[in-house]
Amino acid sequence: MQVKPRPLQQRLEAVLLAAPGPASLEQLAVALQVSPALVNEALESLEADYRSRGLRLQRHRGRAQLTTAPEYAEDVERFLQLDSRTRLSRAAVEVLAIIGYKQPVTRPAIDSIRGVNSDASLKTLLRHGLIEETGRSAGPGRPILYGTSPEFLQHFGLNSLDELPPLAEPGEAEAN
Repeated sequence: MQVKPRPLQQRLEAVLLAAPGPASLEQLAVALQVSPALVNEALESLEADYRSRGLRLQRHRGRAQLTTAPEYAEDVERFLQLDSRTRLSRAAVEVLAIIGYKQPVTRPAIDSIRGVNSDASLKTLLRHGLIEETGRSAGPGRPILYGTSPEFLQHFGLNSLDELPPLAEPGEAEAN
């Protein structure tokens, strides 16, 4: 009896469901014994399929992961008995926006944009898992670089950073 080969998209879906976190194209390609290009094609196909379902394919920094669709967050939170009412201060939201649009970015750069110290906000965002350290700058003192995390995307119902709304041009906000 000959075993039929299984479609790559289904194999990829099974691996992503079992993965403990976001997986790189290379990890998926090795596990599935195919090229990263074929994995990318299968990911795009899955992404299209999930647009009308309760799952989403989330991509962030070259990694992919299955997540629940943001429109079903209340149902999932109720099932898991989670309290999603964690509130961020205005300062933390400002810092998060700066990191979202300028990443990777250092604390001194964030402080320069805001005009005040951002240490407390950075600690809050790190504690909530919305940002992460992504490396060190080559500049003097080699300050830590910060970027958004996959949890940031999940929290805001985004599949990738490309879905962030465009920044308003200076003076544009006042005109509206």
